[in-house]
Amino acid sequence: MGTSLVWLRDDLRLADNPALHEAIQHGGTVCVLYVFDQSPDIRPLGAATRWWLHHSLEALRTQIEDVGGQLILRNGIAADVVKDLIAEIGADALLWNRRYGLPERTTDTALKNWAHEHDVEAHSFQANLLFEPWQVQTKQGENYKVFTPFWRACLEQPQPRQPLPAPSSLTPATLRDSATHPSSDALDDWGLLPSTPDWAGGLRDEWTPGEAGAHNRLTTFFDERVEDYSQGREKPGQEATSRLSPHLRFGEISPFQIWQAAKENKTTGLEHEIRVFGSEVGWREFCWQLLYHNPDLATQNYRREYDAFEWEQDTADDVSAWQQGHTGYPMVDAGMRQLWNTGWMHNRIRMVTASFLIKNLMVNWRTGEQWFWDTLVDADAASNPANWQWVAGSGADAAPYFRIFNPVTQSKKFDPSGGYLRRFVPELAALDDSSVHEPWKNPEVAPDYPEPIVDLKETRHRALDAYARVKDH
Repeated sequence: MGTSLVWLRDDLRLADNPALHEAIQHGGTVCVLYVFDQSPDIRPLGAATRWWLHHSLEALRTQIEDVGGQLILRNGIAADVVKDLIAEIGADALLWNRRYGLPERTTDTALKNWAHEHDVEAHSFQANLLFEPWQVQTKQGENYKVFTPFWRACLEQPQPRQPLPAPSSLTPATLRDSATHPSSDALDDWGLLPSTPDWAGGLRDEWTPGEAGAHNRLTTFFDERVEDYSQGREKPGQEATSRLSPHLRFGEISPFQIWQAAKENKTTGLEHEIRVFGSEVGWREFCWQLLYHNPDLATQNYRREYDAFEWEQDTADDVSAWQQGHTGYPMVDAGMRQLWNTGWMHNRIRMVTASFLIKNLMVNWRTGEQWFWDTLVDADAASNPANWQWVAGSGADAAPYFRIFNPVTQSKKFDPSGGYLRRFVPELAALDDSSVHEPWKNPEVAPDYPEPIVDLKETRHRALDAYARVKDH
């Protein structure tokens, strides 16, 4: 009976946690560790995800203590922290669930080699993706570059495994030479929560980080929303989506648990809705496959011909207006204010706001990707850059360069009554359902709302000309 060290990363849950499950099967005591990683190659978390992490760790600590265990928090270079803790507790096994970014994989490989050299068993497990990035390949043995054939190939794979149960009890580890438990940092000392300005009030009203919050979201979705998912998910003013994305990002729920719930709810009449919902889970898998094979996805164009694209240079005022939701286009502004106030944005609006920044303002997609990285509670290293590159046209399975989302057309189609617009842009409250989409036509009714900062028609032509030059390059 030895001591196992379970190193948690983006898997902050007890149920369906293969590394934790294996540690319990191993027998003996279990030390559960989370490291606030300061490794120089690891991308630092944005402000919104730092807020989420704080509350997720609070919830996880309570869960672990409820079953008799202890969550150890340490701050520092992850590999050094893990090695030091192994020495402190005399661990003979090191277990974790796999990560797929290149810096993370490099750290994990080096640590696994170190463990073997020091007679410590080291094992990693598939926990956070239904299909490993190297598992699904074309007949030529290459990774997929288009989503539809990728997801079709995934669905032809053996069914994903059943979720694992949560432990009913844990026996915490002690120091090698005493009955004392290893020390843990105070979570408040990490400074994850905002101070000035404290914008997190909206997040507190909107979200319940943690495993329980994740499963409440899952239950609510299948009980109340799935019947109209395929149509309702396009309407930003309607609560029709699962909102599981931040819970998935931090691993408070696993894709295996979501997959199993979808199977159990795939009753007569819901097959189409479940299939559409499943494809959204599939898009997340696709993004992670892209990152695995393209580690610089957040900084380098996937399609390298777009390196020649001519971005506008003097854009600071336009970027600021976009960030603050003061562009004069209601759907863009509503989305950007929703993002700031709730840490989340409806997927349709993500596409509209990204298209506006890239194609109407001609701002480099990396600027938008970084802003979303800092303000989204669900920002992860794969989906965030992959989706920005999709809109820009520089990514895999990208939107055609000539697809430019018109924010007026989009709001009239997907928010015809203007309910979403008025919710987040209160200056528009007095406008009727028709003029709320184009407030500049009735400026006397909404005097506090800004004029449009650009002309949609002119900037559309400008963008198409720039993209044409890349195409002909």
